[in-house]
Amino acid sequence: MPTEDELFAAVDALLAGEPQLPAPAERTRLREAAGVTQARVAEVLQTTTQTVKNWEAGRSEPRPPRRQAYQRLLDGWAAQSRTPTDPPEPGA
Repeated sequence: MPTEDELFAAVDALLAGEPQLPAPAERTRLREAAGVTQARVAEVLQTTTQTVKNWEAGRSEPRPPRRQAYQRLLDGWAAQSRTPTDPPEPGA
């Protein structure tokens, strides 16, 4: 049986919401700026190149657990592409 603290933590996480993926065009921009192909992203995330194309075109969205991994990848590329004068992203 879960404790009250565990339940409250789960509720707080739900209220905070899941991080939102960048817009499809931004996903493409980040990947291209990193010099990575859609095929390589597909290989790393153990999916097909067509699936990555669909994510970048906005025709579909990744589902867990790939969603979290894709979010982490995009966040990493965004952090790498920021210049020292760029303001930090909200929540970063």
